[in-house]
Amino acid sequence: MAGGMSLSSDGGPPTSLEGKFTFYVAVCGIIAATGGLMFGYDIGISGGVTAMDGFLEKFFPNVYVRKHLVHEDNYCKYDNQGLQLFTSSLYLAALIASFSASKSCTKYGRKPTMQAASAFFLVGTVLCAAAVNLVMLIIGRIFLGVGVGFANQAVPLFLSELAPAKIRGALNILFQLDVTIGIFIANIVNYFTSEIHPWGWRLSLGLAGVPASILCLGSFIIPETPTSLVQHGKLDVGIKMLRKVRGVENVEAEFEELKQASKVAEQVRHPYRMLMKRPSQPPLVIGILMQVFQQFTGINAIMFYAPVLFQTVGFKNNASLLSSVITGIVNVLSTLISVFSVDKAGRRVLLLSACFFMFIAQTTIGSILHVYLKATNSLHKGTAIVVVLLVCMFVMSFAWSWGPLGWLIPSETFPLETRAAGFSFAVSANMLFTFLIAQAFLSMMCHMKSSIFFFFAVWIFIMAIFVVFLLPETKGVPIDEMNERVWKQHCVSPT
Repeated sequence: MAGGMSLSSDGGPPTSLEGKFTFYVAVCGIIAATGGLMFGYDIGISGGVTAMDGFLEKFFPNVYVRKHLVHEDNYCKYDNQGLQLFTSSLYLAALIASFSASKSCTKYGRKPTMQAASAFFLVGTVLCAAAVNLVMLIIGRIFLGVGVGFANQAVPLFLSELAPAKIRGALNILFQLDVTIGIFIANIVNYFTSEIHPWGWRLSLGLAGVPASILCLGSFIIPETPTSLVQHGKLDVGIKMLRKVRGVENVEAEFEELKQASKVAEQVRHPYRMLMKRPSQPPLVIGILMQVFQQFTGINAIMFYAPVLFQTVGFKNNASLLSSVITGIVNVLSTLISVFSVDKAGRRVLLLSACFFMFIAQTTIGSILHVYLKATNSLHKGTAIVVVLLVCMFVMSFAWSWGPLGWLIPSETFPLETRAAGFSFAVSANMLFTFLIAQAFLSMMCHMKSSIFFFFAVWIFIMAIFVVFLLPETKGVPIDEMNERVWKQHCVSPT
């Protein structure tokens, strides 16, 4: 039995919610999580493509020339605002799209929003792969960004609402697991397409259509969540679907909770205004901070530009892409740790342990580069391998913690009446700071040099303090009881 706990109708002790993890829920979760595959593939593919000579020759000839200058500064050879805009424009579009995606989730449901996400992403893929100039390339990236914004809004909500409370963390983390798999696949694709000159970059960008097609076709198979069905007044369909996804007939207690939550949600005409009221502020602030801190670990700076980073420390093009493949494998395997432990160990333990290891990794990388990597030299091979190992340690720690939990915690903590709106703030915060980091990282690396790693280390220290003093535990709490059992007490929830 994988049930949850429900508050009794008379305000007494919690009663058990029946339900188990079914094969049907597993299949639906795997299909929906393909939205994470789209996101991850783009994160991984961007850094590899921006290191390919064919791509740089066509769109950024100045960077191509600087890259091959013998005496060009190691830290500055890729510093180009246009090149950074190629990566970051997607996240600016996703930021804006997340608010439209929130309204779409509320008005039309989670399933149609995922269908729209795949359509936007497919259009963007075609434009990028066929781009003949920088304008066409950026427009394609904007379409990809809208797709990412819609998928990142709908998929985590879908997974959190579909799952029984006892395994909500594990099922939701399928999204982040697919992000890591997408990054890994992109690194492998880049490794091989980098040898196809001058059009290998087109193949890399075009293959982004594969995960988008899987989500598009799969979205016709998966159901709408019982929560969304009840919210739209489809009570008969909603209770049938609840029985199907829980694998038991006795779902009346949970169904009554959904109906009650839906009635409360109906009374809220302006969910964004509701979020500004004091009772809604704790989950809103924590949801936003989880996403902001996720970016200020420095993870996307490393994952976007891993090939560039490894070239900077002395690896040649193929070797740098191979190093990225290695970190991609670490990313996937470490996310599995979170899948199997998040509903046992809890959220806080994973976050704090990761802060310890990430802090060590960032400060050590910064120290090594400060001492050994000057403007025009390369690191000794052994030292460069140590940097790769430290990057793997950093990625491993992030992958079991801030990566998946940055999406899980905001998706599970808002009440139904503000869930889509509140989560849109979290998604937009993620995209805003992803955009800022993507747009600024290469310039920051040029001006701050090795100090950039100490910059991220300071933020990791701040994140640890945040978890210790401000973040409540949400392990095992039914999604529609967060307000009563977590936010009103703002203490560790009962197990």
